[in-house]
Amino acid sequence: MRNALQLVLSVAFFFLGFLVLDYFVFYGLSLTFSFPETYLFYITILIAALSYPVSLLLERTYSNSLSRAIYSISATWVGISIYLLILLVIYGIIQAVSGFFIKIPSQIAGELIVTVALVVSIYAVFNARRLEIEEISMPLNGLKNDVRAVQISDVHVGPIRNRDFLKKMVDKIASIEPEIVFITGDLFDGSSKLGKDVLKVFDRIKVPILFITGNHDAYQGLDEVSEYMDATNIKTLKNEFFEFKELQVIGVDYSLKNGYLKQRLTEIEYDKEKPTVLMYHLPREFEAAKEAGVDLQLSGHTHDGQFFPVNYIVKLMFPYIRGLYENTGAYLYVSQGTGTWGPPMRLGSRCEITLIQLKSKK
Repeated sequence: MRNALQLVLSVAFFFLGFLVLDYFVFYGLSLTFSFPETYLFYITILIAALSYPVSLLLERTYSNSLSRAIYSISATWVGISIYLLILLVIYGIIQAVSGFFIKIPSQIAGELIVTVALVVSIYAVFNARRLEIEEISMPLNGLKNDVRAVQISDVHVGPIRNRDFLKKMVDKIASIEPEIVFITGDLFDGSSKLGKDVLKVFDRIKVPILFITGNHDAYQGLDEVSEYMDATNIKTLKNEFFEFKELQVIGVDYSLKNGYLKQRLTEIEYDKEKPTVLMYHLPREFEAAKEAGVDLQLSGHTHDGQFFPVNYIVKLMFPYIRGLYENTGAYLYVSQGTGTWGPPMRLGSRCEITLIQLKSKK
Protein backbone atom coordinates (compact mmCIF):
# COMPACT_ATOMS: atom_id res chain seq x y z
CA MET A 1 0.00 0.00 0.00
CA ARG A 2 2.80 2.38 0.94
CA ASN A 3 4.73 1.65 -2.29
CA ALA A 4 1.54 2.19 -4.34
CA LEU A 5 0.98 5.57 -2.66
CA GLN A 6 4.60 6.57 -3.29
CA LEU A 7 4.20 5.62 -6.94
CA VAL A 8 1.00 7.67 -7.35
CA LEU A 9 2.59 10.69 -5.66
CA SER A 10 5.69 10.35 -7.86
CA VAL A 11 3.55 10.22 -11.01
CA ALA A 12 1.58 13.31 -9.92
CA PHE A 13 4.78 15.20 -9.02
CA PHE A 14 6.47 14.35 -12.31
CA PHE A 15 3.37 15.28 -14.31
CA LEU A 16 3.12 18.75 -12.78
CA GLY A 17 6.82 19.41 -13.25
CA PHE A 18 6.86 18.21 -16.84
CA LEU A 19 3.67 20.12 -17.62
CA VAL A 20 5.42 23.36 -16.68
CA LEU A 21 8.60 22.37 -18.53
CA ASP A 22 6.82 21.32 -21.72
CA TYR A 23 4.56 24.37 -21.74
CA PHE A 24 7.50 26.77 -21.75
CA VAL A 25 9.37 24.68 -24.35
CA PHE A 26 6.44 24.54 -26.77
CA TYR A 27 5.51 28.15 -26.09
CA GLY A 28 9.08 29.22 -26.93
CA LEU A 29 9.11 27.11 -30.08
CA SER A 30 5.75 28.57 -31.11
CA LEU A 31 7.30 32.04 -30.96
CA THR A 32 10.34 31.11 -33.04
CA PHE A 33 8.49 29.02 -35.63
CA SER A 34 5.29 31.12 -35.52
CA PHE A 35 2.87 28.22 -35.28
CA PRO A 36 -0.54 28.97 -33.74
CA GLU A 37 -1.61 27.97 -30.23
CA THR A 38 -4.54 25.79 -31.25
CA TYR A 39 -6.19 22.87 -29.44
CA LEU A 40 -3.57 20.61 -31.07
CA PHE A 41 -0.84 22.77 -29.50
CA TYR A 42 -2.20 22.19 -25.98
CA ILE A 43 -2.95 18.52 -26.62
CA THR A 44 0.69 18.03 -27.68
CA ILE A 45 1.89 19.66 -24.47
CA LEU A 46 -0.40 17.44 -22.42
CA ILE A 47 0.80 14.27 -24.18
CA ALA A 48 4.44 15.26 -23.76
CA ALA A 49 3.91 16.01 -20.04
CA LEU A 50 2.07 12.74 -19.46
CA SER A 51 4.48 10.51 -21.39
CA TYR A 52 7.12 10.02 -18.67
CA PRO A 53 4.87 9.61 -15.60
CA VAL A 54 2.48 7.30 -17.51
CA SER A 55 5.37 5.17 -18.80
CA LEU A 56 6.66 5.00 -15.20
CA LEU A 57 3.27 3.74 -14.05
CA LEU A 58 3.14 1.16 -16.87
CA GLU A 59 6.64 -0.08 -16.08
CA ARG A 60 5.90 -0.61 -12.40
CA THR A 61 2.64 -2.39 -13.21
CA TYR A 62 3.30 -4.51 -16.32
CA SER A 63 6.83 -4.07 -17.74
CA ASN A 64 7.30 -5.47 -21.21
CA SER A 65 9.28 -4.53 -24.31
CA LEU A 66 6.67 -1.94 -25.36
CA SER A 67 6.50 -0.23 -21.96
CA ARG A 68 10.32 -0.15 -21.78
CA ALA A 69 10.48 1.44 -25.25
CA ILE A 70 7.91 4.08 -24.26
CA TYR A 71 9.80 4.76 -21.04
CA SER A 72 13.14 5.13 -22.86
CA ILE A 73 11.70 7.54 -25.43
CA SER A 74 9.85 9.65 -22.86
CA ALA A 75 12.87 9.78 -20.51
CA THR A 76 15.08 10.89 -23.41
CA TRP A 77 12.53 13.57 -24.31
CA VAL A 78 12.87 14.98 -20.78
CA GLY A 79 16.59 15.55 -21.41
CA ILE A 80 15.99 17.03 -24.86
CA SER A 81 13.32 19.40 -23.51
CA ILE A 82 15.71 20.67 -20.83
CA TYR A 83 18.27 21.61 -23.50
CA LEU A 84 15.58 23.16 -25.68
CA LEU A 85 14.43 25.32 -22.77
CA ILE A 86 17.99 26.41 -21.92
CA LEU A 87 18.67 27.42 -25.53
CA LEU A 88 15.33 29.24 -25.80
CA VAL A 89 16.13 31.22 -22.65
CA ILE A 90 19.59 32.08 -24.00
CA TYR A 91 18.02 33.24 -27.28
CA GLY A 92 15.52 35.37 -25.36
CA ILE A 93 18.29 37.00 -23.33
CA ILE A 94 20.36 37.70 -26.46
CA GLN A 95 17.35 39.28 -28.16
CA ALA A 96 16.56 41.39 -25.11
CA VAL A 97 20.14 42.62 -24.68
CA SER A 98 21.28 43.06 -28.28
CA GLY A 99 18.04 43.08 -30.22
CA PHE A 100 18.48 46.73 -31.10
CA PHE A 101 21.80 45.96 -32.80
CA ILE A 102 21.60 42.33 -33.92
CA LYS A 103 18.30 40.91 -35.08
CA ILE A 104 18.30 37.12 -35.42
CA PRO A 105 15.34 35.96 -37.53
CA SER A 106 13.11 33.83 -35.34
CA GLN A 107 12.81 31.01 -37.90
CA ILE A 108 16.61 30.68 -38.19
CA ALA A 109 16.94 30.89 -34.41
CA GLY A 110 14.37 28.13 -33.96
CA GLU A 111 16.10 25.84 -36.45
CA LEU A 112 19.46 26.48 -34.78
CA ILE A 113 18.02 25.84 -31.28
CA VAL A 114 16.43 22.51 -32.30
CA THR A 115 19.58 21.38 -34.15
CA VAL A 116 21.94 22.18 -31.26
CA ALA A 117 19.61 20.57 -28.69
CA LEU A 118 19.38 17.38 -30.76
CA VAL A 119 23.13 17.17 -31.40
CA VAL A 120 23.96 17.70 -27.71
CA SER A 121 21.29 15.19 -26.66
CA ILE A 122 22.44 12.52 -29.12
CA TYR A 123 26.02 12.88 -27.88
CA ALA A 124 24.84 12.69 -24.24
CA VAL A 125 22.82 9.52 -24.95
CA PHE A 126 25.77 7.77 -26.60
CA ASN A 127 28.13 8.96 -23.86
CA ALA A 128 25.82 7.38 -21.25
CA ARG A 129 26.16 4.03 -23.03
CA ARG A 130 29.91 3.94 -22.40
CA LEU A 131 31.11 2.17 -19.28
CA GLU A 132 34.56 3.30 -18.17
CA ILE A 133 36.93 1.90 -15.54
CA GLU A 134 38.16 4.56 -13.09
CA GLU A 135 41.24 3.54 -11.10
CA ILE A 136 42.22 5.02 -7.73
CA SER A 137 44.60 3.96 -4.98
CA MET A 138 45.29 5.00 -1.42
CA PRO A 139 47.24 3.71 1.60
CA LEU A 140 45.21 2.39 4.55
CA ASN A 141 46.39 2.52 8.13
CA GLY A 142 47.12 -0.96 9.52
CA LEU A 143 46.76 -2.73 6.19
CA LYS A 144 49.61 -5.24 5.76
CA ASN A 145 48.66 -6.65 2.36
CA ASP A 146 47.26 -4.84 -0.67
CA VAL A 147 43.58 -5.39 -1.54
CA ARG A 148 42.14 -5.08 -5.02
CA ALA A 149 38.49 -3.97 -4.83
CA VAL A 150 35.76 -2.77 -7.17
CA GLN A 151 33.01 -0.25 -6.42
CA ILE A 152 29.83 0.09 -8.44
CA SER A 153 27.07 2.47 -7.47
CA ASP A 154 23.76 3.81 -8.78
CA VAL A 155 23.36 1.08 -11.39
CA HIS A 156 19.60 1.74 -11.52
CA VAL A 157 18.49 -1.63 -12.82
CA GLY A 158 15.17 -0.96 -14.52
CA PRO A 159 13.66 -0.29 -17.93
CA ILE A 160 16.88 1.17 -19.41
CA ARG A 161 19.65 -0.54 -17.41
CA ASN A 162 18.49 -4.14 -17.67
CA ARG A 163 19.94 -7.59 -18.37
CA ASP A 164 22.14 -6.58 -21.33
CA PHE A 165 23.68 -3.75 -19.36
CA LEU A 166 24.22 -5.99 -16.32
CA LYS A 167 26.00 -8.57 -18.47
CA LYS A 168 28.27 -5.89 -19.94
CA MET A 169 28.99 -4.53 -16.46
CA VAL A 170 29.75 -7.96 -14.95
CA ASP A 171 32.03 -8.77 -17.90
CA LYS A 172 34.07 -5.65 -17.12
CA ILE A 173 34.17 -6.39 -13.40
CA ALA A 174 35.33 -9.96 -14.06
CA SER A 175 38.08 -8.68 -16.37
CA ILE A 176 39.46 -6.55 -13.50
CA GLU A 177 39.72 -9.62 -11.24
CA PRO A 178 38.87 -7.93 -7.92
CA GLU A 179 39.13 -9.61 -4.53
CA ILE A 180 35.91 -7.97 -3.29
CA VAL A 181 33.07 -5.91 -4.80
CA PHE A 182 31.23 -3.03 -3.11
CA ILE A 183 27.77 -1.92 -4.31
CA THR A 184 27.06 1.43 -2.66
CA GLY A 185 23.33 1.79 -3.17
CA ASP A 186 20.70 2.38 -5.84
CA LEU A 187 21.29 -0.96 -7.49
CA PHE A 188 17.62 -0.73 -8.47
CA ASP A 189 15.87 2.15 -10.17
CA GLY A 190 12.50 1.71 -8.48
CA SER A 191 10.65 2.31 -11.76
CA SER A 192 10.20 -1.20 -13.12
CA LYS A 193 8.71 -4.58 -12.32
CA LEU A 194 11.62 -7.01 -12.59
CA GLY A 195 12.08 -10.75 -12.93
CA LYS A 196 13.22 -12.50 -9.74
CA ASP A 197 16.41 -13.71 -11.41
CA VAL A 198 17.42 -10.29 -12.76
CA LEU A 199 20.64 -10.35 -10.69
CA LYS A 200 21.59 -13.93 -11.59
CA VAL A 201 24.47 -12.66 -13.75
CA PHE A 202 26.31 -11.64 -10.54
CA ASP A 203 26.84 -15.34 -9.79
CA ARG A 204 29.73 -15.21 -12.27
CA ILE A 205 31.69 -13.13 -9.77
CA LYS A 206 33.29 -15.61 -7.35
CA VAL A 207 34.43 -13.14 -4.69
CA PRO A 208 32.46 -11.48 -1.85
CA ILE A 209 29.91 -8.93 -3.11
CA LEU A 210 28.60 -6.50 -0.50
CA PHE A 211 25.57 -4.26 -0.92
CA ILE A 212 23.97 -1.38 0.99
CA THR A 213 20.67 0.30 0.16
CA GLY A 214 20.13 3.69 -1.44
CA ASN A 215 17.01 5.79 -1.85
CA HIS A 216 15.93 4.14 -5.11
CA ASP A 217 16.21 0.69 -3.56
CA ALA A 218 13.63 1.92 -1.07
CA TYR A 219 11.45 3.09 -3.99
CA GLN A 220 11.70 -0.41 -5.45
CA GLY A 221 10.53 -1.77 -2.09
CA LEU A 222 12.97 -3.14 0.48
CA ASP A 223 11.09 -6.43 0.79
CA GLU A 224 11.22 -6.82 -2.99
CA VAL A 225 14.93 -6.00 -2.99
CA SER A 226 15.53 -8.63 -0.30
CA GLU A 227 13.85 -11.24 -2.50
CA TYR A 228 16.17 -10.36 -5.39
CA MET A 229 19.18 -10.58 -3.09
CA ASP A 230 18.14 -13.95 -1.69
CA ALA A 231 18.45 -15.41 -5.19
CA THR A 232 22.11 -14.31 -5.46
CA ASN A 233 25.44 -14.53 -3.64
CA ILE A 234 25.28 -10.80 -2.79
CA LYS A 235 25.41 -9.98 0.93
CA THR A 236 23.40 -7.02 2.17
CA LEU A 237 24.94 -5.10 5.08
CA LYS A 238 22.31 -3.52 7.32
CA ASN A 239 24.10 -1.39 9.89
CA GLU A 240 26.69 -4.09 10.47
CA PHE A 241 30.22 -4.99 9.46
CA PHE A 242 31.81 -7.76 7.42
CA GLU A 243 35.37 -8.98 7.92
CA PHE A 244 37.44 -9.54 4.81
CA LYS A 245 41.11 -10.41 5.33
CA GLU A 246 42.46 -7.53 7.40
CA LEU A 247 39.58 -5.22 6.51
CA GLN A 248 36.44 -4.35 8.38
CA VAL A 249 33.74 -3.35 5.90
CA ILE A 250 30.87 -1.45 7.53
CA GLY A 251 27.56 -1.09 5.71
CA VAL A 252 25.07 1.57 6.81
CA ASP A 253 21.66 1.70 5.17
CA TYR A 254 20.16 4.78 3.55
CA SER A 255 18.63 7.66 5.48
CA LEU A 256 18.24 11.40 4.95
CA LYS A 257 18.17 12.13 8.69
CA ASN A 258 20.83 14.54 9.89
CA GLY A 259 23.43 12.78 12.00
CA TYR A 260 22.14 9.35 10.99
CA LEU A 261 25.54 7.97 10.01
CA LYS A 262 27.21 9.21 13.20
CA GLN A 263 24.50 7.59 15.31
CA ARG A 264 24.68 4.26 13.49
CA LEU A 265 28.47 4.09 13.75
CA THR A 266 28.23 4.44 17.54
CA GLU A 267 25.86 1.44 17.61
CA ILE A 268 27.98 -0.93 15.48
CA GLU A 269 30.62 -2.78 17.50
CA TYR A 270 33.73 -2.79 15.36
CA ASP A 271 37.43 -2.39 16.14
CA LYS A 272 38.46 1.20 15.45
CA GLU A 273 42.11 0.19 15.38
CA LYS A 274 41.69 -2.06 12.33
CA PRO A 275 41.67 -0.78 8.73
CA THR A 276 38.03 0.09 8.05
CA VAL A 277 36.02 0.72 4.88
CA LEU A 278 32.55 2.28 5.18
CA MET A 279 29.81 1.84 2.59
CA TYR A 280 27.23 4.63 2.82
CA HIS A 281 25.12 5.82 -0.10
CA LEU A 282 25.12 9.54 0.68
CA PRO A 283 28.43 11.45 0.45
CA ARG A 284 27.81 13.12 3.79
CA GLU A 285 29.18 13.08 7.34
CA PHE A 286 32.75 12.48 6.16
CA GLU A 287 34.11 14.14 9.31
CA ALA A 288 31.91 11.96 11.55
CA ALA A 289 33.12 8.83 9.76
CA LYS A 290 36.73 9.90 10.19
CA GLU A 291 36.23 10.52 13.91
CA ALA A 292 34.67 7.05 14.19
CA GLY A 293 37.86 5.44 12.88
CA VAL A 294 36.82 4.96 9.25
CA ASP A 295 39.79 4.98 6.87
CA LEU A 296 37.82 5.00 3.60
CA GLN A 297 34.19 5.98 3.01
CA LEU A 298 32.63 4.84 -0.28
CA SER A 299 29.54 6.72 -1.47
CA GLY A 300 27.55 7.49 -4.59
CA HIS A 301 24.13 9.12 -5.12
CA THR A 302 25.24 12.32 -6.89
CA HIS A 303 25.89 10.88 -10.41
CA ASP A 304 28.23 13.92 -10.63
CA GLY A 305 25.10 15.76 -11.70
CA GLN A 306 24.79 13.32 -14.63
CA PHE A 307 24.46 16.02 -17.27
CA PHE A 308 25.20 19.73 -17.62
CA PRO A 309 23.91 22.05 -16.17
CA VAL A 310 22.30 19.84 -13.47
CA ASN A 311 25.78 19.28 -12.02
CA TYR A 312 25.82 22.85 -10.69
CA ILE A 313 22.55 22.29 -8.83
CA VAL A 314 23.77 18.98 -7.37
CA LYS A 315 27.04 20.62 -6.31
CA LEU A 316 25.07 23.02 -4.11
CA MET A 317 23.40 20.07 -2.38
CA PHE A 318 26.45 17.81 -2.16
CA PRO A 319 29.85 19.56 -1.92
CA TYR A 320 31.47 16.11 -2.15
CA ILE A 321 30.12 15.44 -5.63
CA ARG A 322 32.72 13.32 -7.42
CA GLY A 323 36.08 11.67 -6.95
CA LEU A 324 38.55 11.22 -4.11
CA TYR A 325 38.72 13.49 -1.06
CA GLU A 326 41.28 13.27 1.75
CA ASN A 327 41.22 14.54 5.33
CA THR A 328 44.37 13.89 7.39
CA GLY A 329 44.75 10.28 6.39
CA ALA A 330 41.05 9.44 5.96
CA TYR A 331 39.48 9.19 2.50
CA LEU A 332 36.09 9.62 0.88
CA TYR A 333 35.43 8.42 -2.65
CA VAL A 334 32.24 9.48 -4.43
CA SER A 335 31.38 7.45 -7.50
CA GLN A 336 29.87 9.14 -10.55
CA GLY A 337 27.55 6.15 -10.78
CA THR A 338 27.58 3.08 -12.98
CA GLY A 339 24.19 3.71 -14.58
CA THR A 340 21.83 6.63 -15.06
CA TRP A 341 18.53 7.81 -13.64
CA GLY A 342 15.78 9.49 -15.65
CA PRO A 343 17.12 10.75 -18.99
CA PRO A 344 19.68 8.17 -20.22
CA MET A 345 22.18 10.97 -20.78
CA ARG A 346 25.59 12.00 -19.52
CA LEU A 347 27.24 15.29 -20.39
CA GLY A 348 30.26 16.28 -18.31
CA SER A 349 30.21 12.95 -16.46
CA ARG A 350 30.46 9.26 -17.30
CA CYS A 351 29.29 5.84 -16.15
CA GLU A 352 32.06 4.25 -14.14
CA ILE A 353 33.24 1.07 -12.52
CA THR A 354 35.83 1.99 -9.91
CA LEU A 355 38.92 -0.12 -9.38
CA ILE A 356 40.18 0.65 -5.87
CA GLN A 357 43.73 -0.33 -4.99
CA LEU A 358 44.00 -0.40 -1.20
CA LYS A 359 47.69 -0.23 -0.36
CA SER A 360 49.49 -1.34 2.76
CA LYS A 361 50.93 1.63 4.61
CA LYS A 362 54.63 1.03 5.09
